[in-house]
Amino acid sequence: MKKWIASAILLAILVFGSVIGFNMFKAMKIREFLANRPIPEFSVTTTNITLEKWTPHLRAIGFIEPIQGVNIANEVAGKVVSINFESGQKLKAGDALIYLDSEVETANLKAAQGRMPAVERNYKRMKSLLKKGSVSQGQVDDAEAEFLALQGQIESYQATISRRIIRAPFHGITGLRNVFLGDYLTAGSDIVRLEDVSKMRLRFTVPQNDLNKIHIGQAMNIFVDAEPETPFTGTISAIEPAVNYQSGVIQVQADIPNKEQKLRSGMFAKANIILPTLTKQIIIPETAINYTLYGETVYLITEQEDAAGKTFLRADQRIVKLGKSKGGSVHVLGGVSEGDVIVTSGQVRLSNGAHVQVTESDILNIPAEIPAL
Repeated sequence: MKKWIASAILLAILVFGSVIGFNMFKAMKIREFLANRPIPEFSVTTTNITLEKWTPHLRAIGFIEPIQGVNIANEVAGKVVSINFESGQKLKAGDALIYLDSEVETANLKAAQGRMPAVERNYKRMKSLLKKGSVSQGQVDDAEAEFLALQGQIESYQATISRRIIRAPFHGITGLRNVFLGDYLTAGSDIVRLEDVSKMRLRFTVPQNDLNKIHIGQAMNIFVDAEPETPFTGTISAIEPAVNYQSGVIQVQADIPNKEQKLRSGMFAKANIILPTLTKQIIIPETAINYTLYGETVYLITEQEDAAGKTFLRADQRIVKLGKSKGGSVHVLGGVSEGDVIVTSGQVRLSNGAHVQVTESDILNIPAEIPAL
């Protein structure tokens, strides 16, 4: 019995010992393999930093509005007896749009005008008789009052008739007509939209920190979704004198020529306010930037030498300070200098101190024509 127990214990020791020995041998071989394995090199594309000119700009958004625009409405109520315009018609200032019924006012005007000659002659006769002493000054005053009152009454009828003729207040283009012949319009009815689209305006806001960068007459480029590839050139025409104390922004207005009438009021627009051009600036592709919670970095490529005297390329992270971006490029304010070589693509697999291999690739080049899907 004792021999059987001793044999079992010895067998267990041999089994466990062989397993432990095998694992130790395996770990030793893995360490040898890792120690002798060559350091991996990652393929990247790079660019050399050179100094360039940089034209910065301030970005803003707003809505296009006309230089003049109004919803034409009637001042007095009445029935439409004549319409002299169509939807989308070009008008000049003073053109009559619609006529409201004015038969009663016209009749009253004719009656008053018919009385005018007699009242005027009576007034003149009274002044003549006063010089001869045939009438008193009070009679002359009564005749003058009657004459002036009738004259004012005629002017009142003429003004009333004029208010029943709706005219264009300025040159422009009409929108869609909202009235029809025979309609009875209450005072203030919306007749049509009239806009002067020869010149448009853009109203937008800028932070108060950028107030010292803008001025009257400053050029800017405006982009709208209807013409995404066509910049419209405008100039700043007015700057609000007061800053909004609640939001810290200030309103700005820009004038935009619209000879081809491609801009329409209400369009959403993006604006780039052009600032003075800077020289000898560091500009790098936006793809070279790594955006993290701890800041923006780039991978800087340097040539190193290992213990065996063999040279290799090493990538090291470098924190950079960025300015504005434009057209796929970024203005760098600090962190790199002229002549440095940075990674432009392939940095996803990199870590600080990684070995790299520079390859040529045109994947970042913008094609002349975007292929259709």
